[in-house]
Amino acid sequence: MWILFGMVAVMSAILNIVWAAKGRESKWFRFISLSFTALTLCAFYSINAKWVINEDWIALMDVIPTMTRNLWVLTVLSVVINSVTLFWKTDR
Repeated sequence: MWILFGMVAVMSAILNIVWAAKGRESKWFRFISLSFTALTLCAFYSINAKWVINEDWIALMDVIPTMTRNLWVLTVLSVVINSVTLFWKTDR
């Protein structure tokens, strides 16, 4: 589920930039992208919680070290990409 949420977040961030470049209002794409970024993090956390409950330590040791760094980087990128259109000067 978190992969689907992540893909929707990326697609809406791209649409945010494209619509802003065309001079159209892109606030809804920005909202959708940041919302799905948050949902991605929550869904990933839920999977990890299930692994802890099931005591699947191998899955946790395999996934958490890599994905923690990746999720931090992608979350920061999502915020930066979506904030670009807030400060973008376009002639309308």
